[in-house]
Amino acid sequence: MGATIAEKILARCAGLDRVVAGQDIRARPDFVIAYDFPGYTDVIFRQMKEEFGIDKVVDPSRFAMFIDHMVPAITPAEEELHQITRDWGAEQGVPVYERKGIGHQVAAELGYATPGSFAVHFDGHISQLGTYGTLAIGLRRHLLEAFVKEYILITVPHTVRVNLTGTMQPGVMARDVFHHIVRVIGPSACRFKVLELGGEMIDNLSLEGRQAITCLAMFTGAITAVINPDQKALDYALPRTRIDIEPVFSDPDASYSAIYTIDVTNLEPIIVIPPSPANTENLSDHLGIEVQVGYLGSCASGRLEDLRIAAQVLRGRQVKPGFQLNVVPTSQEIMRQAAEEGLITDLVAAGAFVTSSSCDYCFGRMGVMSAGQRAVSTGTLNVRGRMGNRDSEIYIVNAAAVAAAAIEGRIADPRLYL
Repeated sequence: MGATIAEKILARCAGLDRVVAGQDIRARPDFVIAYDFPGYTDVIFRQMKEEFGIDKVVDPSRFAMFIDHMVPAITPAEEELHQITRDWGAEQGVPVYERKGIGHQVAAELGYATPGSFAVHFDGHISQLGTYGTLAIGLRRHLLEAFVKEYILITVPHTVRVNLTGTMQPGVMARDVFHHIVRVIGPSACRFKVLELGGEMIDNLSLEGRQAITCLAMFTGAITAVINPDQKALDYALPRTRIDIEPVFSDPDASYSAIYTIDVTNLEPIIVIPPSPANTENLSDHLGIEVQVGYLGSCASGRLEDLRIAAQVLRGRQVKPGFQLNVVPTSQEIMRQAAEEGLITDLVAAGAFVTSSSCDYCFGRMGVMSAGQRAVSTGTLNVRGRMGNRDSEIYIVNAAAVAAAAIEGRIADPRLYL
């Protein structure tokens, strides 16, 4: 019996020839990644010294810290938190990346998405590094173990395989594909498992689209998502790699706990109805609902292809008066490329508010809504209060649909503008 890509990666990190799902192992993460956030990293830094008596992490080159929330700081406490992170990084010899964009995206740009590697974080959206054949798992509050020990205890997860077939129609984007996966297999089908994606549709999908899908794996219950890296992924990742390891791939006879095949040929744009990321329906069934706010950004959907399609919809048109369209590129590198292509000019000319990359619009620190307002969003969540007010509503759609709604001030079909 063959092995999955996840099993092969964990076997190497455990120093074993082979592991199987359900086996308890001690594995050494290749990368330990985090962003500074109150109650997380500041507590970890303190616990390292006060509770464990550890002054230095083992092999600082394995670690990376990102300052991508509360940027820029608006209170002294926020800036003090950032300074704690800067000081800790300098003391430990750990790189701290600040104002480069959302860490999950920047991590890929900087080579932490090394094919065949094992990365841990406390935030589950790190799963998007799986686009490049990295097993990237969010450990939630258990990330402390990776800071104080070289090896962590982990149970080898089972893997669910989803094969995507067919061709996406105009106006349908990777976000729609992911939410359709949830609709087909259910929001707990991959609970505590790895979601492995493949099939001809994935083969033909852009790397940006793949990152959108792998980023959201947690909403199937998965601990991460991974794609066996093809030449497209390797061409991006290998020149950036931070460690020298061989990419690995699932064997044809690998064992999966479940296998699904989903055809996207007849898929149309999706809308996710508040207040749950599992409420997936066809956007065409909800046209005309008035919305006052649009958010195009997040670690899931603020990349060039999102900005391009939004600019295409908005070019020569205007955001409806009174509508607030906030556009936040996923990284500063993406923002630079969008500026070079003229996309920022198109978006601003149409009336969008374009701002530098950060996580703040997604988790409700910026762009806060008032009671009774509704938003269309490419953010990661639509739960109550996610954009700052429990009495507001968030409808998750793709980037083109955000732009179409900005023109009409209501949920609209983006295919009419393409």
